[in-house]
Amino acid sequence: MSDESKQILRSSQCARIIVCISEMFNVSLDKATDIFYSSETASMIEDGIADLHCRSDRYLAGEVWREYQESKKEIDED
Repeated sequence: MSDESKQILRSSQCARIIVCISEMFNVSLDKATDIFYSSETASMIEDGIADLHCRSDRYLAGEVWREYQESKKEIDED
């Protein structure tokens, strides 16, 4: 598979994960996009780490949301 094909697949997966975040957690697509691209999970997907591309979109949306909630909690504690 070419690098271009891999990038297209990753981009499609990212878009689906963002939609899942929006639908699962009742946030706007803009907010879901910000949450996703601020996450460590998004970076790992982009870098091809841990075969995250094999995980379901809903699972990854849940992981991104968990990261987001933890980061909010850390900010609130400071």
